[in-house]
Amino acid sequence: MVFGNVHKYGDNVDTDVIIPARYLNVSDKKELSKHCMEDIDSAFIKRVKEGDIIVAGKNFGCGSSREHAPIAISGTGIALVIAESFARIFYRNAINTGLAIMECPEAAEKVQDGDMLIVDTESGIIENTVSGETYRANPFPDFITEIINSGGLINYIKNK
Repeated sequence: MVFGNVHKYGDNVDTDVIIPARYLNVSDKKELSKHCMEDIDSAFIKRVKEGDIIVAGKNFGCGSSREHAPIAISGTGIALVIAESFARIFYRNAINTGLAIMECPEAAEKVQDGDMLIVDTESGIIENTVSGETYRANPFPDFITEIINSGGLINYIKNK
């Protein structure tokens, strides 16, 4: 279960604005997180709190294949990213690095910046406590949930 404040973004948020290329020589999650979203939303890092949720439009994470992007997001404390759709390489990198993501076009359209969501990641039910609306996303299969809950693919393999 995830309960958090929404940070809303539009379509085609690319990996260059999630974590600018000038920081790709950094590998520490906390250091990367200090620069997350700074080129699209300079106040993001000051506003974000542990457990918050990013909601975005189509093609979130497009651009280069850097795994730094989902690592930077999770380093900020973001618990979940909900989007209408994800770029395929970002989608896989998110799972591999343990960042929870969900595709839900209805939530991406209707949820507003600052809304509070309660998300049951196992069932895919998203409740907007501000509007009172409920949306449904397709939950991940159990094995992908295990990878995310393990903190990523490497930890999942180590635990097996």
